[in-house]
Amino acid sequence: MAKTLVLILGDQLSPGISALRDADLVETVILITEVADEAGYVRHHKKKIAFLFSAMRHFAEELRSAGWTVDYVRLDDTANSGSLSGEVLRAADRHGVSQFRVTEPGEWRVLHDLQALDTALDLEILPDDRFIASHAEFENWAEGRKALRMEYFYREMRRKTGLLMDGDKPAGGQWNFDHDNRKAAARDLLMPQPLRFAPDEITREVLDMVRARFATHFGTLEPLWFAATRADAEAAFAHFLKTALPRFGDYQDAMLAGEKFLYHAVVSLYLNCGLLDPLEMCRAVEAEYRAGRAPLNAAEGFIRQIIGWREYVRGIYWREGPDYVRRNALQATRPLPDFYWSADTEMACVKACVEQTRDEAYAHHIQRLMVTGNFALLAGIDPHELHEWYLAVYADAYEWVEAPNTVGMSQFADGGLLASKPYVASGAYIDRMSDYCRGCAYDVKAKAGPKACPFNYLYWDFIARHHGRLKRNPRMAQMVRTYDRFSDARKAEIETDSSRFLLSIETRNQEPL
Repeated sequence: MAKTLVLILGDQLSPGISALRDADLVETVILITEVADEAGYVRHHKKKIAFLFSAMRHFAEELRSAGWTVDYVRLDDTANSGSLSGEVLRAADRHGVSQFRVTEPGEWRVLHDLQALDTALDLEILPDDRFIASHAEFENWAEGRKALRMEYFYREMRRKTGLLMDGDKPAGGQWNFDHDNRKAAARDLLMPQPLRFAPDEITREVLDMVRARFATHFGTLEPLWFAATRADAEAAFAHFLKTALPRFGDYQDAMLAGEKFLYHAVVSLYLNCGLLDPLEMCRAVEAEYRAGRAPLNAAEGFIRQIIGWREYVRGIYWREGPDYVRRNALQATRPLPDFYWSADTEMACVKACVEQTRDEAYAHHIQRLMVTGNFALLAGIDPHELHEWYLAVYADAYEWVEAPNTVGMSQFADGGLLASKPYVASGAYIDRMSDYCRGCAYDVKAKAGPKACPFNYLYWDFIARHHGRLKRNPRMAQMVRTYDRFSDARKAEIETDSSRFLLSIETRNQEPL
């Protein structure tokens, strides 16, 4: 029997991955490789690089313990070619292998690189069936629909999995409890913390390498407290179930200065690299609800994020094709402000979210959508620049999940394919859902002038810039009519304040960091 080379990518750290499922233990060589192309195609956060390389090295040990032959190539190997395709060809030559197998990558870019190897090797690309919906299932669901709304797809996933179903009806008599999940958090709540792990010898070695090789990349490297093994990732999730899930639903949209995690699980980085299984996670959450240890709004809210939103954005990404990341329906062209890297801004909400991102390679979905994303949309920031920022700075970010969230949900750059309205809000929303405004140099109650919250006048400036499009949007038309009733003097005031502020951030962009 001829040997087969199986490539395991950095986000495929699952022992049941399709490329290994029927592979012969003796006749298979598993290749796992750290390559410069993957570490540097955007300037990834130092913590993200260190986490993934550590998790990859630990997974190699897990596979070896199970009896597999693993060829692991480190980034600092002097013979490392720096590319996935180059390392596959080198490994095939080392082992005298012509048969090459891989589970489908999560990104168009990687898929195209690996498909090019078909001329040199006997290539087999297998579906990634760790997801609940296959590409064909999503395509069948989407075909012929005027609008691809996540809610209806989510209901199909509930029916398929049986999660939170009582017979053929949703538990509690409704599909979605999102309206119950928008409470602002008070400081006297007892906030749990995610489970933290001290670096072992493997991780410390990775930290040394990242410190030496990626010193100029964004982010704080240490402390690195993420789990690096499957057992530790499972322990982190079990800790969330016990300590935070019961209040996750109520406060999942809340933000508090200095409270980075609130009741969030902080396990998406483990899920997206393959250390956790999505269906197992959802069944565990459902079990907490069925046992009376978690309310339905918390269980439903969590499960919707996994089998609804996560599956849905993956379907959008693959259905829309590789050009999706370049869409720019609103023709936004302003460069990404430097303060997305430096946190040097007087807007307290943006500063807090960027500082947290710098230190933790993490921010929860409302910090991403309604602070950094909302500001970028209001200010007319180039959506592709923002896309690359999100992709670089978060430990859970891979293009298949990040791009639809940014291009579609956050920036409305796909013209409404994914979101039914632009997710824009004035400072009032941030004030309602957080305490950021209390310590801000700007006045969230002021509508105009140099000390007014920039979100306030930029909101109306956004309405004015996109007046023609927004007046045709049923969810935005009322705000357009409100703007139309403003006096000419008020409209001019909005334009003056917005122009002044936007010019100031463009000028700062010309200064060195």
